Amino acid sequence: MRLFASTNEFLAESFSGGPSCLVLDVRFPGTSPTGLDLQRRLIETGVSIPIVFISGYSDVRVSVEAMKRGAVEFLPKPFREQELLDAIRHGIERDRRRMEREDAVRDARQRVETLTSREREIMMLMAEGLVAKQIAARLGVSEVTAKVHRARMMRKLELRSPVEVVRLIDSMGREAGAPRAGAG
Repeated sequence: MRLFASTNEFLAESFSGGPSCLVLDVRFPGTSPTGLDLQRRLIETGVSIPIVFISGYSDVRVSVEAMKRGAVEFLPKPFREQELLDAIRHGIERDRRRMEREDAVRDARQRVETLTSREREIMMLMAEGLVAKQIAARLGVSEVTAKVHRARMMRKLELRSPVEVVRLIDSMGREAGAPRAGAG
């Protein structure tokens, strides 16, 4: 556990290591930015850390805003110690799952980088639901050649079925730079 005297002190830190959860007072007396400002800033800079908000103020608008932005919990003071511990535990678990997903995507991207441009084309066409015969026709190659490229691609990616190809591509996110047919 680490304590920070201000939001600026927290922002000066680098974020690495294991799963985390930030416990944040909505309004720090005499401190700027506020807890909501810090949450907004973290989102804008791409820092993904679960936040448990605590507050001595029962402001429904503020709590709704914090939750819409992804806060794990919003606890009005006074709260029971167990409530805070449960919220922190939930936040750490959420962050652990996020880190696992990011690791899996990073691993998938590394494996995809080993593919030739033809193997990437085959992968994307398989993801569209095409079978070897259709892929061969689309690429202007023989069905045997399409099957050879498909087998190499599947082996390199450590996949066993077309469904796994689709899952792999979805996990990497098409918008976030998944390989496109012909890339490479």
